[in-house]
Amino acid sequence: MQMQGYAAGVATAGRVMPTGGMDTSVLVQGGSLRTWSYRSPAIDQVQVFLSTEGRPVDADIELWHGPDNTPCKMRVYGENGQLRPFNAVIETPRGPNTVAIRNIGQMEFPLAANVIAEGVIQPSPECVAASTTVQGGALRTYPFDPSVESVQVLLKTDGRPLNSRIELLQGPNNTQQVIELYTEDGFDRPFFCILETPGSGNVVRIVNTAPVEFPMTASVVPDSINREWGSEAVLGGDAMY
Repeated sequence: MQMQGYAAGVATAGRVMPTGGMDTSVLVQGGSLRTWSYRSPAIDQVQVFLSTEGRPVDADIELWHGPDNTPCKMRVYGENGQLRPFNAVIETPRGPNTVAIRNIGQMEFPLAANVIAEGVIQPSPECVAASTTVQGGALRTYPFDPSVESVQVLLKTDGRPLNSRIELLQGPNNTQQVIELYTEDGFDRPFFCILETPGSGNVVRIVNTAPVEFPMTASVVPDSINREWGSEAVLGGDAMY
């Protein structure tokens, strides 16, 4: 089923808040596909928001730009789509473009999908300034203090392809969320998302899954902080090879 146009909305504290008090989410049943098409070249980025009522999220997201051209695609998995929804920006330069979301989970695991083209979230100046290089085949970890409720993640390259895996861990070998990402041009189509990090022991792990000839830059900084904890975020950045 295809949906033309877009649902207007604004983003606050890392979450989509539709304007006018109207819920514009579309229910995507397990095994089904939904698309959002944008013909206007003025729409150069859209925000994708996936959530559930507490069940897992398992979805494929693709950007279609012309016949047989998929410049961006990602696999998204989360243990709990209510506690940790998927919230990311997809660059859509030079329309027309179509965003395709396929729920690859079982029929018992529907998800709510929302794609908006107005009020799209943007990385903070601190996020843009905090970029560090991650060589091909390397990984970098970013532990955060329990007071950090969400973090910003920005990945880009100098124009080369971007292949990476973003993992949210909570405790030893306890993976809460995984994003496997590909974009054909990490400069023209950088990736930005907000990860919810409730509780303690949260670690964001960024892996450059490309060969050594394809380095990328990564920025991972706090987005929202619970000041009641009375402590600041702990920024990591230990490179491991």
